[in-house]
Amino acid sequence: MSTHSSSTGSLVIHSARIIDRGDIVEDGWIRVEDGVVTDRGTGSEWTPADEIVDATAVAGAGALLTPGFIDIHGHGGAGAAFDDGMEAIRTGRDLHRAHGTTRAVISLVTASLDSLARSVALIADLTETDTDILGSHLEGPFLDPGHHGAHEPSLLRHPAAADVSRLLDAGRGTVRQVTIAPELPGGIDAIRQIVAAGSAAAVGHTDADAAMAIAAFEAGASILTHAFNAMPGIHHRAPGPVLAAAADHRVVLEAIADNVHLDPHVVKLVFDSAPRRVALITDAMAAAGSADGHYDLGAVSVTVRDGVARADDTGSIAGSTLTQDAALRRTVQAGVSLPEAVRALTETPARAIGRDSALGGLRNGMLGDAVLLDAELRVARVWSGPRLLV
Repeated sequence: MSTHSSSTGSLVIHSARIIDRGDIVEDGWIRVEDGVVTDRGTGSEWTPADEIVDATAVAGAGALLTPGFIDIHGHGGAGAAFDDGMEAIRTGRDLHRAHGTTRAVISLVTASLDSLARSVALIADLTETDTDILGSHLEGPFLDPGHHGAHEPSLLRHPAAADVSRLLDAGRGTVRQVTIAPELPGGIDAIRQIVAAGSAAAVGHTDADAAMAIAAFEAGASILTHAFNAMPGIHHRAPGPVLAAAADHRVVLEAIADNVHLDPHVVKLVFDSAPRRVALITDAMAAAGSADGHYDLGAVSVTVRDGVARADDTGSIAGSTLTQDAALRRTVQAGVSLPEAVRALTETPARAIGRDSALGGLRNGMLGDAVLLDAELRVARVWSGPRLLV
């Protein structure tokens, strides 16, 4: 597989099945000028360009062209953890880009406020220089200790307004989402504060029942962090936060389709319960694209065995080793239609962080992020457009 920038000049990609925003276009082509989609059609009516790519010559019969994948929740890859600074972020992003993820939100695990503020500021700087980085996701420290997962419990805290402001301010407008347990003291007020600052508030690592989750969504929370994981499940007399999220058309449900965090039947259930509102995330940690062994996830020591990451002290699942192309294959294998699985990697995550006017589609005026896949849904080539203006 290879990655290409389409930021300058003209590019035509033709003879592909284009899958975009729920549609399938047979024998389709797109034209990209200086990294922006300017035209599309079918057949051979495209005009010459600086670079012309025959999709079938690159990816074989049945070649598929989709928008670039967007991961709004991932922690690392290729042996590098996003918490460890600029070069680690770039190393991890190189790995995921090769698997189709053209843009990503950089997720941070729980750490001290000082450390998180420094990391969020660094990621804000990176959004100015690295076109594929969309901003940061604070997965902590405002989490329920009883559902801490792979987060260090001693570093968890209640969401005091001053602490929330400090982290949001450090991001200078680039904190894209904040995961929070709404039942914590000050939780609902913090959700309102996060949303007022232009970030998405996400319900997760929580003991919330359905009523508390509904209160969080009414306060403006619009994402459910990795549905089913680190929260109460579904009981016939206690429906919990998952069904509350599925019933609310304003809420996007994150799903980790690695057959570890969610059984394939549950993946299909999430898609059926929340049509057009599922975002396939990796929640990947450093071991994605790397070997089994020992890793650090923030302050937590993790062992990866057979590709499954678990915290050494509790045995909790500690992120994944997933890439988004693998998530696409497993979601389709679970019985989800290909257009809807692609939507969950493209349009829906873009919408969840307010970037769907420029990302997540191959329509005129959108950035020319594209992934060419073979008939087995394996990545053959990746293109990314120019900088997304914050």
